[in-house]
Amino acid sequence: MSKFQEVFATYWPHIVFVLSFVASAIAAVHAAMTKQDVRAATGWVAVILFSPIFGALLYAIAGINRIRKERVSQQRTSTMYSEEVIEPLLVHDVVPFSGPQFAALKILGDHVSDFRLLGRNTIKLLSGGDETYPAMLEAIRSARRSIALQSYIFDHDQVGMEIAQELINAKNRGIEVRVLIDAVGSRYSHPPITKMLVKAGVTTALFMRPVIGIKLVYANLRSHRKLLVIDGVHGLTGGMNIRESFVTAIAGDQVTHDTHFKVSGPIVHQLIVNFAHDWYFTTNEKLSGEDWFVKDIPDFVPVGVPLRCVPSGPDSTLGNTHNMLLGALSVAQKHVRIQSPYFLPDQQLIAALSTAARRGVVVDVVIPGANNLKLVNAAMSAQLDQLIQTGCRIWRASGTFDHSKLFTVDQAWSYIGSSNIDPRSLRLNFELDIEVYDKALSGQLDARMDATIATATLITLSSLNRQPFWIRLRNKFVWLASPYL
Repeated sequence: MSKFQEVFATYWPHIVFVLSFVASAIAAVHAAMTKQDVRAATGWVAVILFSPIFGALLYAIAGINRIRKERVSQQRTSTMYSEEVIEPLLVHDVVPFSGPQFAALKILGDHVSDFRLLGRNTIKLLSGGDETYPAMLEAIRSARRSIALQSYIFDHDQVGMEIAQELINAKNRGIEVRVLIDAVGSRYSHPPITKMLVKAGVTTALFMRPVIGIKLVYANLRSHRKLLVIDGVHGLTGGMNIRESFVTAIAGDQVTHDTHFKVSGPIVHQLIVNFAHDWYFTTNEKLSGEDWFVKDIPDFVPVGVPLRCVPSGPDSTLGNTHNMLLGALSVAQKHVRIQSPYFLPDQQLIAALSTAARRGVVVDVVIPGANNLKLVNAAMSAQLDQLIQTGCRIWRASGTFDHSKLFTVDQAWSYIGSSNIDPRSLRLNFELDIEVYDKALSGQLDARMDATIATATLITLSSLNRQPFWIRLRNKFVWLASPYL
């Protein structure tokens, strides 16, 4: 036995203790110095200190934000419309479109988002896969120059293969095609759809691929954005992934519900700018030229709908959606409607919702009766009492799972897109949402949510208290981990 082996055999407990102490100290200091949310910092420091070696290792894998803010944000402004082009598209006064209270919200958006509020857009609500996927297929077939598709999940199933084949057909017609799928989301089906696309020569990339074989390094930093842009002038975006469970003809009475949106106008330029910035971050390929970016103003509608993209993520856009939701709740005067599949607001949002309800604003929140994530459902249930006791109305929808993410204020302003109201969407994921100043769309979304409420069950404090103690206790323990779900 060598001298080193003899020393290690004798003193290994001391060596392990010292290594554990040093690793825990470094990790705890890093968490305390870099986390902006005190709950996240406290939680990670506790995990690190009370779980020697394992806690530091877990923090190294899942707790460190490895995104470089300057790189992930550097291309967005460089590809936007010039001031000369954008000036006639700007909306300076939103009062005619929504109402007096929204003037302050427009100012907030100007400070939160890199993008300006632009008019002369159109937007159309698409209900579920039955309307969304045919619209996507039609758009891809109509492409003449370029196709940009980004999704969190792109399943290798009947729907996914049909869309993938149309992308392949477009590539074979000479169309520039780029497909960006989240590295984790790509693994929701086997084999991944990327193999089909790459084999056919479609330029495809995975957002935040594993580094040196460590698959969990970026597990908490996902691209949850969903968009399709054709020729730089036609777009679809919203909350829908690509999977057959959203199609009635395939899933039958177990179909998953959702919403998506078809848009045209200068908002599409903002969508392609977002895609180009994510594509560059992932591949180092800088998209340029008129195949991707329309420099001259196309024949937009004369007035249209004021729209603005609001990207958010763990880079320089951290907190964007959180700030927009707080601002919207502060200007609400009559009615706030929210539909979210994963509703885990933090204490600031709970306080804002509660304050709105106490001011006399009707606050209706629709959550799924059937949820596809049991742990999230348990955590949601554990904190509903905080909202109910302040006057908010919480509804559990009947029927199958609804993946829609909708937020409206006073039947005049809407916030739509990929963001859930949970810690993952608000702090960890890269999300893409659109604020809409339009009474017509808000009315459509309100009618959709009201129809769901009509057959939903109102959750009350008594109904929560009637649950068995062990269920309430389980929910509370799961809720403690809600910042990490």
